[in-house]
Amino acid sequence: MSLVFPRPNTSVIGKKDKRLMAEVNASPLKHFVTAKKKINGIFEQLGAYIKESSAFLEETYSNEELDPITTEEQVAEVRGYLSKVAGIGEVLSRRHMKVVFFGRTSNGKSSVINAMLWDKVLPSGIGHTTNCFLRVEGTDGNEAFLLTEGSDERKSVKTVNQLAHALHQDEDLDAGSLVCVMWPKAKCALLRDDLVLVDSPGIDVTTELDSWIDKFCLDADVFVLVANSESTLMQTEKSFFHKVNERLSSPNIFILNNRWDASASEPEYMEEVRRQHMDRCSSFLVDELRVVDRAQASDRIFFVSAKEVLQARVQKAQGMPEAGGALAEGFQARMFEFQNFERRFEECISQSAVKTKFEQHTMRAKQISEALRLIMDSVHIAAQEQRIHCLEMREEREDRLEFIDKQLDLLTLDCKSKIKKITEEVEKQVSNAMAEEIRRLAVLVDDYHMDFHPSQVVLKVYKNELHRHIEDGLGRNMSERCSSAITAALQTTQTEMIEGLKPLLPIGIREQVDKIVPRQCFALSYDLNCDKLCSDFQEDISFHFSLGWTMLVNRFLGPKNTRRALMGYNDQVPRPLAITPVSTSMPPFPQGSMTQEELMVSMVTGLASLTSRTSMGIIVVGGVVWKAVGWRLIALSVGLYGLLYVYERLTWTTRAKERTFKRQFVDYASEKLQLIVSYTGSNCSHQVQQELASTFSQLCQQVDVTRQQLEDEIRDLNSKIQQLDSLQSKAKLLRNKAGWLDSELNMFTQQYLQQGR
Repeated sequence: MSLVFPRPNTSVIGKKDKRLMAEVNASPLKHFVTAKKKINGIFEQLGAYIKESSAFLEETYSNEELDPITTEEQVAEVRGYLSKVAGIGEVLSRRHMKVVFFGRTSNGKSSVINAMLWDKVLPSGIGHTTNCFLRVEGTDGNEAFLLTEGSDERKSVKTVNQLAHALHQDEDLDAGSLVCVMWPKAKCALLRDDLVLVDSPGIDVTTELDSWIDKFCLDADVFVLVANSESTLMQTEKSFFHKVNERLSSPNIFILNNRWDASASEPEYMEEVRRQHMDRCSSFLVDELRVVDRAQASDRIFFVSAKEVLQARVQKAQGMPEAGGALAEGFQARMFEFQNFERRFEECISQSAVKTKFEQHTMRAKQISEALRLIMDSVHIAAQEQRIHCLEMREEREDRLEFIDKQLDLLTLDCKSKIKKITEEVEKQVSNAMAEEIRRLAVLVDDYHMDFHPSQVVLKVYKNELHRHIEDGLGRNMSERCSSAITAALQTTQTEMIEGLKPLLPIGIREQVDKIVPRQCFALSYDLNCDKLCSDFQEDISFHFSLGWTMLVNRFLGPKNTRRALMGYNDQVPRPLAITPVSTSMPPFPQGSMTQEELMVSMVTGLASLTSRTSMGIIVVGGVVWKAVGWRLIALSVGLYGLLYVYERLTWTTRAKERTFKRQFVDYASEKLQLIVSYTGSNCSHQVQQELASTFSQLCQQVDVTRQQLEDEIRDLNSKIQQLDSLQSKAKLLRNKAGWLDSELNMFTQQYLQQGR
């Protein structure tokens, strides 16, 4: 079928066309590049944020000093986000815009790609020149090379002919194979913007269309159908894109009616043919594929001559005029149409690639940032609740500590008062009891039975056993009189102490306080030391006649004054008693104020001196008495006196000596024991004081343990509160970072993903 092309109307090229041609220099592909750079930067920040959050959560989870704030599931979840975001970031860094060119054999697919690249990158010409998929991608190096599928070996390619030769030389390549053509970015500006162009074999030479779609088309952003303007759309081309439309949702499809320069030979039919192609292509896109509406279809269908554009651009690159050479009439219009296709194509692929390549990952990043924000918010709330609980516990502990200190001061004063009172009562009770026992000492001594003999050896043993008997007896009697009452009072006071201090102890210890503070059976110790107290006792068990001179004076003056009188008699020197005191501890009486006893001693001493100086006095007195009473009465008196002496002498037996010894010992011991009455009372009161002080001290130790526990708990709570403050601040900061990342993603969505909607 031959077509007649009408002559083009060159008047359509005006100021508007020039303005659009000038705008071509500002490539819309930069939109994808900046979007890619922006989203990669966001994912880098998101990765760093997740890494920081993961370390924070793991540290918080492993903190044994605090109650659980984070869960193991949260830690694992964030750790999983770290690997996911790292994988997404790696994918995004490799993302690029991809356009795939399809069409029947010899429709000029490779020529279109070369024209877009402004260079003869792919082999083109008459016949089947492309026998596999060719992927054209930019490289930072200065040399072009090939990478075949399944091999990392670089095959150097310097010219298009070498490329064609290399491709035809490789017999292993089939129509479904992929060869990457790595072309230097320095030679082609289009490849600098992360654009990948894929050339395909003719869709009319294979039946494996489904496998092609699965292998090369699922990640394509734009499909370009290169048709031959000298014919119409073929069913083979339509069938392929129907399959593409089934696999992909609303694919971006451009239709290039190539070789439109042929219309220059039949200008009178050009508009009619153009309208026919436009109607058929629009119907295919709108009615059959339903990928665009009727108003948008005109922006997806173009009439170009790739061969003319490539030739013009190569000449321009070589410094020659763009319109030089044998170009058909209407070249400028076709050049503008091709440039308009490039503009629309770049806008479409940029918008489509940004959305298809970044939208899903952007939504995933928003979900991750939102999940992290919720996790950090929950950590912040948990830390805040635990901090409030710790503050309440600290306040309760501080109030408890203050209460213990105040109550302990009051109880200490009260216990001291009770101890003082009971010790005074004990001292008084023991002193009274001991005084009573001293008065009954004779009874205790009479109860002592042991063989008595006046020899010094036996007396020594007798005294020692008597001391022990008195020690035991007095102690027993004192215990019967005092111990029960004192012990009862002591236990009552101890109970009052314990009950008073119980409220200051923890609840768990209150019931065990009797075990913590054992109250042993208390017994007073009456340490009288009779052996030492009476060690200087000197008994007098020699015979003394009751009517002898010494005994009479003793009865008349008493033992002490008798000794003074007899000493004066023996010395025969009268001494003024008022001037020289008997004891150094007693003050001397003033001269002229003699006591009755001293006066009597002085008289008897003078009488003795008088009778000893002269016997004449005795004779005179005897004569006077003889004359007064008579000799019979005197004889009778002397006889009775002698009989009494004999009787007393005969009755002075060992038993009598023992009674005399006991009587003398009772008198001596009573006097000595009187000296230690006050000491014994003080000693017993001191024992009670020590017992009560020991009990109170043990209770205070338990209170101190409680205080120390409270202080330790307060210190631990302060440490926890500090850690929780830090956790709150960190969680709040990380929560705000999540919000900031979310705002960055929202800005990215508004700026790049929602543009043009």
